[in-house]
Amino acid sequence: MTQIAISHLGLCTPLGQTHEQVLQHLLEGNTQGMLWRDDLIPETAVVVGQVQCDLPAIPSHLQRFRCRNNQLLLVAAQQIEQAVMEAKAEFGSQRVGIILGTSTSGIAKGEQALAYRAEHGHLPEDYLYSKQELGNSSEFLQHYFELRGPCYTVSTACSSSAKVFASARRLLNAGLCDMVIVGGSDSLCKLTLNGFHSLESVSKGHCQPFSRNRDGINIGEGAALFTLTRGQGEVMLAGVGESSDSHHISAPHPEGKGAIAAINMALANANIAPEQIDYINLHGTATVKNDAMESRALVEVFGEQLPAVSSTKPMTGHALGAAGAIEAAFCFLLLSKDNTNHGIPPQMGDRQWDETNPSLPFADNNMQTQLNYVMSNSFAFGGSNASVIFCRGES
Repeated sequence: MTQIAISHLGLCTPLGQTHEQVLQHLLEGNTQGMLWRDDLIPETAVVVGQVQCDLPAIPSHLQRFRCRNNQLLLVAAQQIEQAVMEAKAEFGSQRVGIILGTSTSGIAKGEQALAYRAEHGHLPEDYLYSKQELGNSSEFLQHYFELRGPCYTVSTACSSSAKVFASARRLLNAGLCDMVIVGGSDSLCKLTLNGFHSLESVSKGHCQPFSRNRDGINIGEGAALFTLTRGQGEVMLAGVGESSDSHHISAPHPEGKGAIAAINMALANANIAPEQIDYINLHGTATVKNDAMESRALVEVFGEQLPAVSSTKPMTGHALGAAGAIEAAFCFLLLSKDNTNHGIPPQMGDRQWDETNPSLPFADNNMQTQLNYVMSNSFAFGGSNASVIFCRGES
């Protein structure tokens, strides 16, 4: 099978916007990107993961794409721009593809437009419904880079931007592209927060994955982009597993059957044994049912060979359609040469584990381990599951 290298990474997260900053904050267990907001859910204050940097303006000739979601994406895009331009010059614009994952797209612009209409009796002059369509960010990126290759969006809730890696690999293996830009972007909006609040899934404070005291998620935002090419690189895409158990529209299968299938498929695709995984970035949303399911699935697959694990969502919030890409970015940074001390992210929270669930080897502060293979899990509403394995390659 063709080897797939992950050659470049751009990112914009509550932990920062540069490789060095994000890696440092990730290993420190930094939660400064988690902020209290009282303007998202009526009469309720909630903790969210929020990008706090000044965002670049959308170029004037692309104003029809102007929304926060695309501004987050633009921060990441600017970091990989030179690599994309070089690929376009070498292979042609039709040979560079784009596959993004999202859940919210530019829906916040629609919310603002409705509020404006309620006050003024008409929609803003610059309002375009297309800004909240799911394909908006992929189309924006295609126009920004002036590309003509395959371009589409994957939107399968919380597994969206993990599944893009499988889609990109298919394009590269089929010879349809020489480079594929993958990733995801999601921005905070009232629709998402109120939707999860109506499901009684939003935490009353900071989320506590796998704790006996967990009471729900914190929503977050951010973006991450990668360039994938055939060949060797410092970090490689080793394997991807996808499944759909369709157990329930919003609840996972209690024994994690779909998660188990995705994890086993990823291991088989990477042609490695479970004991070769050195760290697992958990989906770890801090909802009662998800954490229970994931812990059971991991023990079923890995048994006593479980490596150190942690959920990074207490540091970023759950970025929904962008979560898979953001957490893949963390895995990329852990495997990169920048991680000189071989650190792994600690499990933040009260560390009072739920005794009704199987015990997991959660990472402590300042934990270090040799990293060759790293797994990232993403499990979504409707039973859409994805597990992605990354590994060290040749630089």
